[in-house]
Amino acid sequence: MQAKILVADDEKSMTKILSYALQREGFLVKVAHDGEEAYEQIMHYQPNIAILDVMMPKMSGYDICKKIGSQKNLGIILLTAKNDIVDKVVGMELGADDYITKPFDIREVLVRVKSLLRRLPFHQPNSSETHSISDLTIDKSSRKVSLKGNTITLTQKEFDLLFLLIDNIERVFTREELLDLVWGIEYFGGTRTVDIHIRRLRQKLGKPYDKLLKTSHGVGYKAVQLDLEA
Repeated sequence: MQAKILVADDEKSMTKILSYALQREGFLVKVAHDGEEAYEQIMHYQPNIAILDVMMPKMSGYDICKKIGSQKNLGIILLTAKNDIVDKVVGMELGADDYITKPFDIREVLVRVKSLLRRLPFHQPNSSETHSISDLTIDKSSRKVSLKGNTITLTQKEFDLLFLLIDNIERVFTREELLDLVWGIEYFGGTRTVDIHIRRLRQKLGKPYDKLLKTSHGVGYKAVQLDLEA
C-alpha cells in the first residue's frame, strides 16, 4: 500500500514543489493551504505523514499538533523559516517527529520522509526491499543483514544507519543530518555517537565490506559502490 502524505503550507509554490517531488517517489499526496484545511485533511484523508508549515493562517502547525494530540498512526514533520532550538523543543513537546528549516534541499525532505516512515509502527512495506552487494544482503522488511547466508547482528540504530546510507548511495550526509535522521530530533547527544556507530558497523561487516562506508573528511559519511574486483 502506498504511503499517503499531506503537505500543508500557505505558499502554493512550496506545496507544488513538495507534492511533485513526493509523487515522483511514488507517494499519494494531498495539499492544504491553511491550518483549518490541513486539520480537516488529517481527519478525513488520514495521511501517514503530515508535513506542516508552522506559520499558516487560521491555524498554525503547532496548533494542529495540539489539536490532534498524540496519534500513533500519524508522523509529523514541521516546516519553519526559523532555526531556533526553542522552536524545535516546542515542536517536539507537541508531538512532532521531525523538523526542517527553510530553505531546504528537496532531497533532504525526501530522505526524512522515508526515514520517518521506517520508524513509524504502522508502516508495513508491501514487499521486501533489499540491497544486495555480492554476498551481502540488507533486507528492510525483516531488518536483517546477512553475509553468505549468515546473519550479522546489528542494533536498531546500526541497521537504520546502514540502510539509510546504502539506500542513498554516494550521497554525503553530515554527522548532524545522520543524528536527525536516525536518532531523531529528540536526541541531544554529540556527533561522536555517529562515529562510534560507523566504526562498529565496519567491524561487523568485516573486510572487504567495511569499505562500503566511506568517511568524507571534514563533512561526514557516505556509502559507495563496492568494487570487489579491485
